[in-house]
Amino acid sequence: MPSMSESERIALAARLHVALRRKHGRVTDTEWMATNAEYAAEIVRMTRAHAADTKDEELYQLAMRLEQAMEPLARAARLAARRPDGNPPAPLRHADGLS
Repeated sequence: MPSMSESERIALAARLHVALRRKHGRVTDTEWMATNAEYAAEIVRMTRAHAADTKDEELYQLAMRLEQAMEPLARAARLAARRPDGNPPAPLRHADGLS
């Protein structure tokens, strides 16, 4: 599947936004959803959970499409987060030593 343009991702995010608002009462930020891989991943997680609870195939399919559309951005974010030696960044630790 070729990568989606930003305007196509925004259109998909808008469809998901409307469906979530209508079916779940959830308000989302469509532009942020279409440009921020972490936010989109959280929306996908929440949408899948709601779709599973309500057996809503439309929401499930929209979540899958958003996840696929955001994969190139998510991959780029993972690569950008790597240290110069190519390893992932060390996990953040609390000041009190808790992980």
